[in-house]
Amino acid sequence: MAQGTEGTLAGATYNDRVVRQFALMTIVWGVVGMSVGVLLAAQLIWPALNFDVPWLTYSRLRPLHTNAVIFAFGGSALFASSYYIVQRTCHVRLISDKLAGFTFWGWQLVILLAAITLPLGITSGKEYAELEWPIDILIAIVWVVYAIVFLGTLAIRRVKHIYVANWFFAAFIITVAILHIVNSAEIPVTLTKSYSVYAGTVDAMVQWWYGHNAVGFFLTAGFLGMMYYFVPKQAGRPVYSYRLSVVHFWSLISIYMWAGPHHLHYTTLPDWAQSLGMVFSLMLLAPSWGGMINGIMTLSGAWHKLRTDPILKFLIVSLSFYGMSTFEGPMMSIKTVNALSHYTDWTIGHVHSGALGWVAMVTVGSLYVLIPRLYGRTSMWSTRLIDWHFWTTTIGIVLYITAMWIAGVMQGLMWRATNADGTLTYTFVEALQATHPFYIVRLCGGALVLAGMFLMIYNVRRTLQERGPVIDQPVMAPA
Repeated sequence: MAQGTEGTLAGATYNDRVVRQFALMTIVWGVVGMSVGVLLAAQLIWPALNFDVPWLTYSRLRPLHTNAVIFAFGGSALFASSYYIVQRTCHVRLISDKLAGFTFWGWQLVILLAAITLPLGITSGKEYAELEWPIDILIAIVWVVYAIVFLGTLAIRRVKHIYVANWFFAAFIITVAILHIVNSAEIPVTLTKSYSVYAGTVDAMVQWWYGHNAVGFFLTAGFLGMMYYFVPKQAGRPVYSYRLSVVHFWSLISIYMWAGPHHLHYTTLPDWAQSLGMVFSLMLLAPSWGGMINGIMTLSGAWHKLRTDPILKFLIVSLSFYGMSTFEGPMMSIKTVNALSHYTDWTIGHVHSGALGWVAMVTVGSLYVLIPRLYGRTSMWSTRLIDWHFWTTTIGIVLYITAMWIAGVMQGLMWRATNADGTLTYTFVEALQATHPFYIVRLCGGALVLAGMFLMIYNVRRTLQERGPVIDQPVMAPA
């Protein structure tokens, strides 16, 4: 893994301070984002839970939930893991401590501004890009500085080889910058209101080029970089096939860019563009499963560790959810399947199998590896609590996505059912009543996932309370 163990560089240490900051905020924002999600799930069952307060309504809190779990929780995890990994695999300290510190405080300011503006209804109305233009500018500045820190550290590396995790991080950082800047091009009207420079179908196309690639690069490529470091590290085994990892990288980033139009089936987007999006989505199945197989097969010769290591359980089950989600997504992009699934809760189940099953579980597993190392501890305070966390999360996710699959297919079938005279068989309210029990199951599933995060907070707190110095680790000399 290009990690030498032959001595250290005298007097040199890694910048673990910024990694510790991002790691702890990952846990904090995870609890915040998932708590809002549980509240929203409860509001769909009992609408009165908004208490007639405008900033507690579903329409205000839903974008807050998505931004909190994607950009606050997921984003902080990516900052922490990428800064940690690039230093260890390049055998150098981050190129600039001040710039790295700026990315931490700048990103927390972005999150804070999102938490204030979205409940107030200040939004551009774009999925995953709701924040208004002053915050968009701040995001762009922070992200460019992030690119300078990460790519600059790669440039001064003491190891000739660039480990595959860094390729995934670099692709994610560069692509997200382009996506954000292009999609957020807007004309300011006031400090809190702007209008997109694009219009109509073009605006929709640019939005879902951004939206799907936010999933493809922010929530996939970045976390694959995390996976390619922490799975071999925790398993104590080399990556199953380094050649496959390189093929996985280049094929994934080459194909993903073109899949966005599958969000716009049966719209005013030209039919050829819809079909192109469907074809590239189906092609994505091969590299996605190649990456999943590569990660899981890294345990070859070490399968017995799953019996006693709950951290490995988190990492391997996350790969299983990744494989399931990346099979389901291409299937849902097929037009005939999409005609049934789109606009239903099936899509919600699909999103959360990826967001909770893949992103959250690989993040939690990686944090359980990171926290003791960052704070000079030999291990987490309680392995049993990690095991409990694993089972509450896994059971919660399965309940959540199963309920949404059943509800979504049922909704699709009820909405398209017609009588002999061509009238609709069911009213919308009847479909909503039929869905109600599955919303209760979803709430239970989400509550279990949130409960697991509270177990993590307690475990981390007890780990940090253990006596011992907190110092940056020395830079390892290249082998």
